[in-house]
Amino acid sequence: MSHTDRTEEVSVVEFPDGGWRAWSVVLGSWCAMVPSFGLLNTMGVLEAWLANDQLKDYSKASIGWIFGLYSFFLYFGSVQVGPIFDAYGLQPLLIPGCVGLVGSLMVFSVAKEYYQFMLGFSVLGGIFSSMVFTPSIACIAHWFYRRRALATGIAATAGGFGGIIFPIMIWNLSEIVGFPWAIRITGFICSFFCILCILFLKTRLPPKKLGGGKIDIRALRETPFSLLTVAIFLIDFALLIPLTYLTSYAESHNMQESLAYQLVSILNAASILGRVVPGYFADRYGRFNVMIITTLVCTVFTLALWLPAGSNTAATVAYAVLFGFWSGSAISLAPVCVAQISSTEDFGKRYGTTYSLVSVGALFAIPIAGEILKAQSSGGEGEDYSGLILFCGLVYACACLFFAFARGVCTGWKLKTIF
Repeated sequence: MSHTDRTEEVSVVEFPDGGWRAWSVVLGSWCAMVPSFGLLNTMGVLEAWLANDQLKDYSKASIGWIFGLYSFFLYFGSVQVGPIFDAYGLQPLLIPGCVGLVGSLMVFSVAKEYYQFMLGFSVLGGIFSSMVFTPSIACIAHWFYRRRALATGIAATAGGFGGIIFPIMIWNLSEIVGFPWAIRITGFICSFFCILCILFLKTRLPPKKLGGGKIDIRALRETPFSLLTVAIFLIDFALLIPLTYLTSYAESHNMQESLAYQLVSILNAASILGRVVPGYFADRYGRFNVMIITTLVCTVFTLALWLPAGSNTAATVAYAVLFGFWSGSAISLAPVCVAQISSTEDFGKRYGTTYSLVSVGALFAIPIAGEILKAQSSGGEGEDYSGLILFCGLVYACACLFFAFARGVCTGWKLKTIF
């Protein structure tokens, strides 16, 4: 089926696009993403804490594998989660995923050795988070079409919300009750949101039994889909670098420790607006158009603001705010772009295909950035982040180009085309 045929097919399907039941699904999706994606947005604080405490004898590159592996399993879980959702619906995924996600935090709270963090957080946490995160995104595609970007953007603010409360809570509670209990309390809060998502999430379309359990590799033969997959691969790759290393960067440039740990919360607070506002404009001016603009702006801010910031606290905080806002669309609009060139019934499978490949980038992004940091810092005084930041900016630039290529193949190269 061509892209044009698929768009015509999906446009005639009747979607509620509103009403209590549809918006309650958005609420359920929001509750699901607070624990699953909120933890991903908390990695900067966790990385800095482990580097200064439990794993202080390990290099940042080695510690980076803990969070790279978590990101990998969060995305790679889509390989099976997407098709299972298409074929069997929510029940085989959501409840086991919620139980396992909370359980992985309890394991993380008692971990002391490197391998324990890898198993308890990276493997278990990543797998079970994918069982919560992926269906929560896919459910929205069952209820919204014309306002899908807005609905997804609203739900995606949950990751920013979790990225605000979790870093602040972990930092402050660690000073009062210790790091292990701070993580356990985080787990208790996650369990509350998990209960709510189980109550509110609901599918609308009947299960599709055909081809259950396989990803749609054949979709990669479609040029628009393959170009879009590369673009999302690159944008998620680049996004993980500031999320993970901005706190350590600030500490290395003598920023006050409490403010350095709050940078992740500041970034995520800005990203809440950055996930909703672009969604509003994307529904009116085109999802791909907005992705191109936001990715280009992230490139500019990374190279023109973060790279020369150094010990300038104001510049670093400004970058956290501006990058947080403009990078928000990477989470909220990327799945909507996949849905735009997919039939509704196949969205879960094609989403899983895209994010199975994205997971490979997520696995290596943080360790590669850590190795660049290690290579530049060896033999010198302090840590040199310039290579890491330059690398991040260049990856963002490449992502922008591939979004533009995907748009051009779909609709031509006229700038005024809404797509």
